[in-house]
Amino acid sequence: MPKQVKVYSTPTCPWCKKTKKFLEDNKISFQDFDVASDKTARDEMMKKTGKLAVPVVDIDGEIVVGYDENWLKQKLGLLK
Repeated sequence: MPKQVKVYSTPTCPWCKKTKKFLEDNKISFQDFDVASDKTARDEMMKKTGKLAVPVVDIDGEIVVGYDENWLKQKLGLLK
């Protein structure tokens, strides 16, 4: 069963772009929420992390703040 992946990001954040590119390169489908323009998504992100920092990646309810390629690989089953 595919994992549910959500990315909370802003259009100007370089680490957000890197996170989304990593997911795209690995053919992982994800929902992208622009917390700069979407107050509901921003509130949801704040509730999950207590921080106003991006990117936030939510994989099946497990959260990481920032770009952490090893964490992403581990949670998505991409480690060789």
